[in-house]
Amino acid sequence: MRILVVNDEPSMHARYRQCFGAPDATDPAAAQAGTNDLREFELVLVDQGGDAVDQLANAGEDQFAVALIDICASGVDGRQTAAQLRAIDPDINLVIITEPSAIGNAETALVAGPPDKICYIAKPFEAPQVAQIAGVLGRRWSSDRLLALARAELAAKTAALELQQRELAELARQAMHIANHDPLTDAPNRHAFLRALGEEAATGNDFAMALIDLDRFKLVNDTFGHWAGDELVRQVCAALRQNAPEDAVVARLGGDEFAVLFTAPGEQAAGMVCDRLLAACASNFQVFDHSLHASASIGLVLVEGGQPPNPIDVMRRADLALTEAKRRGRGIIRLFDEAMDESIRFRRRIEGGLAQAIANDELRLVYQPIVERGDLEIVAFEALLRWDSPDYGTIPTGLFIPIAEESNLIHELGDWVLTQALEMLQRWPDQYVSVNFSPRQFRRQNFVAHVVERVQHAGIAPTRLQIEITETAIADDAERAAETLYRLRQMGFRIALDDFGTGYSSLYNIRRFSLDCLKIDKSFIDGIGRERESAAIVQSIIHLARALGLEVVAEGVETPAQVQALRIAGCSHLQGYHLSRPLEADAAADIAHQRYMSPAVIKLPVAPGIASEASG
Repeated sequence: MRILVVNDEPSMHARYRQCFGAPDATDPAAAQAGTNDLREFELVLVDQGGDAVDQLANAGEDQFAVALIDICASGVDGRQTAAQLRAIDPDINLVIITEPSAIGNAETALVAGPPDKICYIAKPFEAPQVAQIAGVLGRRWSSDRLLALARAELAAKTAALELQQRELAELARQAMHIANHDPLTDAPNRHAFLRALGEEAATGNDFAMALIDLDRFKLVNDTFGHWAGDELVRQVCAALRQNAPEDAVVARLGGDEFAVLFTAPGEQAAGMVCDRLLAACASNFQVFDHSLHASASIGLVLVEGGQPPNPIDVMRRADLALTEAKRRGRGIIRLFDEAMDESIRFRRRIEGGLAQAIANDELRLVYQPIVERGDLEIVAFEALLRWDSPDYGTIPTGLFIPIAEESNLIHELGDWVLTQALEMLQRWPDQYVSVNFSPRQFRRQNFVAHVVERVQHAGIAPTRLQIEITETAIADDAERAAETLYRLRQMGFRIALDDFGTGYSSLYNIRRFSLDCLKIDKSFIDGIGRERESAAIVQSIIHLARALGLEVVAEGVETPAQVQALRIAGCSHLQGYHLSRPLEADAAADIAHQRYMSPAVIKLPVAPGIASEASG
């Protein structure tokens, strides 16, 4: 610790050396003669105020902690010297040696403050007094420097964290927008529309939904090319937005299909809105150098307030009405009525048959490999359910799972799937199995205990079971979902968020929930290699997941180009037809022991079923 003394009397220099028991750093002879009882001090003595200023100005990193200025010494203007030293080093502590009558001189404090860095010692002084004051001030000076460094480091880290948080928030906002909007028209996509439909249904108000499909759109693509078809879709979407009611939701569901959600007090008012929408589509559109005349068909559903309807059921009824409009000659509007709904009776028959499916041994599981992107090592299998009905053949899971979800059958069905998947693990060397759990299963009161009991009974380590849930399962009660996922993770289970980007995802929720993996929905993978927007969506999801330390599984990988693009983007795991279709149990066991994908593996016998489901 360096101390600067300003005094022009040689006798006082000796006395200061005696005060601090330290040698004069500027006098080698004195350094040999001085004592070393207080080794923390390095004493520098000067005669004039100008010399003190020079010492301080040239100190560099070896700064002075304390300066003792004899304000009464000849040739020293104490106040001026104090002010100059303070100007050079705002952190130095000043000790003014003065007569008792000048203690606390306001003028000196005014030019050399702040007050907490200046103090006074009256003459005559005792050696211990000077050493003690200088030591206290010096140690405080050292502490202040350490504190300033710590604050600077903290400020830098805080700024870096805030920047990263802003970047992640912006990335999450972009990913949310991409996930909920159609890349071609920037209109809400199917998933966003379903969410809006559910919110509107929950209000209990009357509303209407129109499902719109362009007539003979394939002819435009075949004649003028897909670029012209895309441009026509953009212009039709803009025309629908312009002619829809002010508070309506206009969405592109895919291809040339649109949906409009709006409030309507009755059939007549809804019909007038649809007339405007139909006229907006039946126009001449200037597409590049061509004038194209378009037309459309509309299926209309009116929903009366009261019992909130199922959004999927509203969509289904609108689709039935649209099919009827096209069957009757296109270019018209058809209102849904119950006569169109033969499928309702079919659903009831399916529900009755599903209750007997387990007992009659009509259910089976098939397994689709999940591979690591680098060397295509098989790390896991997703268990997929199949129902082979003696009356209806192989029934798509997309048909009977929602029916089971609406009744208590989903719990019995889910228990059977979990039991079979855990038994299958005993035939694999070390891969884990990924099992889908429906929202109703996940919200089961004793869900965690139930899963733990099944795993313990099977003698399987929790780390070999991945629980797949959708964003819908955790959206209704985020607090309870976060607690459930945390308990499962603490016990060793893997957690995957399925169909990521198609529901209620947000950066806050992803950080809040205990997750291991994000599964990118197949709808985002399909456009890779054809659409720049699809690649941007996938890259955003992968970047977000990597920033949060999560694995990413791309579902529905069906082409070599998709594999290459996903590898370049940094996707950690792949799943889909290009690697392997879902396999029967024996074939899955064989490939599990081979551990790596190969052309021979891809040619193994596959499980019969519906292609759109098996692709993952």
